[in-house]
Amino acid sequence: MIVRDAEERDLPAIVALYADDVLGAGREQPGEPLREQYRRPFAAIRDDPRHRLVVVEDGDEVIATLQLSFLPHLVRRGGERAQIEAVRVAVAHRGSGVGSQLLAWAVEQPRQRGCALVQLTTDATRPAAHRVYESLGFTASHLGMRLVLD
Repeated sequence: MIVRDAEERDLPAIVALYADDVLGAGREQPGEPLREQYRRPFAAIRDDPRHRLVVVEDGDEVIATLQLSFLPHLVRRGGERAQIEAVRVAVAHRGSGVGSQLLAWAVEQPRQRGCALVQLTTDATRPAAHRVYESLGFTASHLGMRLVLD
């Protein structure tokens, strides 16, 4: 499994992964030409050392992605925590272990950086994803809430 930082050429494949499920199908807009709304935040993520957007390659195909962000905080006597977001695995590769391997890689990065903890959010309607997270040691210790602004 090859995990690498995403490049701009990967954006169509990443957006296609986001759109390839029930939740993303109605909110994402994959295809070429890719909308500019995706390119600006990609550049911001790429250019900020506290954020990483990564992909997993299988040959020339992007089969998984996630975003890893490092957040400074004062609790736990200060330091950083890591936030894992937007985990997606291509339909053909779900259940193959790719997601678990990618998440294990993602947890190792903040461990090496000295972070106090790793957190993630997951949609309540994704029980298969919850099982993967739990198998890696994540616990549902907090209640996440959100307010959609658009």
